[in-house]
Amino acid sequence: MQERRKATGMSASYYRGQLERKNKARADADKKVGEYRRKEADKRAAATKARAAAAKSRNDSTVKSKLREADRCEDQANAAARDAATWATRAAAHGKEANDLQTKLTKAELAERLAAERAREREQMAAERRATTSRLAMQRRLTATEGQVSSVLRELRSPKPEKLRVLMLGAASEGDLRVNREQAQIRRAVERALHRDLVALDVRPAATTDDLLDGLSQFRPHVVHFSGHSDTDLILFERDIDEHHEGAIVTARAFASAIKATDDPPLLVLLNSCHSAAQIENLVETVPFAIGMADEIGDSDAITYAARFYASVANGHSVQAAHDLGRAAVELAGLPDHELPTLACAVDVDSVATLLVKPPQ
Repeated sequence: MQERRKATGMSASYYRGQLERKNKARADADKKVGEYRRKEADKRAAATKARAAAAKSRNDSTVKSKLREADRCEDQANAAARDAATWATRAAAHGKEANDLQTKLTKAELAERLAAERAREREQMAAERRATTSRLAMQRRLTATEGQVSSVLRELRSPKPEKLRVLMLGAASEGDLRVNREQAQIRRAVERALHRDLVALDVRPAATTDDLLDGLSQFRPHVVHFSGHSDTDLILFERDIDEHHEGAIVTARAFASAIKATDDPPLLVLLNSCHSAAQIENLVETVPFAIGMADEIGDSDAITYAARFYASVANGHSVQAAHDLGRAAVELAGLPDHELPTLACAVDVDSVATLLVKPPQ
């Protein structure tokens, strides 16, 4: 079964599942307490009955037998009482953990509602921007000389003679994703491509937020690639510690702000992680192109898409063609998530006409 590139432990669905399991564990523990309490009561009643029989009997052998039976029943009653106390402690612990999870679930549900509202607002703003752009474009065409049609696109930072610089950030602090394999597959795909000498990779497999900032300021990438866990409004980076740990939460807004802060923002941001398509409309306010995943995506699907995308870029294909070829590679491999990779473009650029790697004339 494939690992999914979702921000584990952060979403409401995660906490809801944990809470359901914890409540079941508490109910099972309460049931055990009831069983052992009943057993204790039965054994104490049996001990009392045996002692009463011993008191009434005048036969020494019967008296001794009944007293031994009473002692056994008392021992069994005491053991049942201890077991009941143990299970009661477990039930109380499960109850406390369930209360903590309920608090986290409430916060996560609120955060997701707010994120959904922000996403709707962003989509509305994006739709308004597209409508304004279309209206202005129509006005330009109407005022142009008859028979002439002009399409003015942004003059992007061209690859020129310089290499296409790709900053590859991988984060799987709990060790549940194969980001090292993804980065290795991308490297091999680029090395086999026609224009491999025109692509430079800066690979950071356990990326922290410092790696993001250092990579942006020192490497000045044309492409920022992130692989790991995310959700609609957050990304998980690693912390600078060796053992497995919970990732460092970075909001989508903070990530976009870091991308925007450079003098030369990247041409493309690719978020190869779950639910990240919700973040790309905001990103294309800063960068010309952004790619994200529309839902939870499997590890193998994500790796297959990324490797083919960068192979196509390094073979001189356009951004649109590389994206389409990446999706086709996932579908041809028989994997289920080929429709999840989603490309967003700024309103004044053309993904079909834009090459990230342009071979020399």
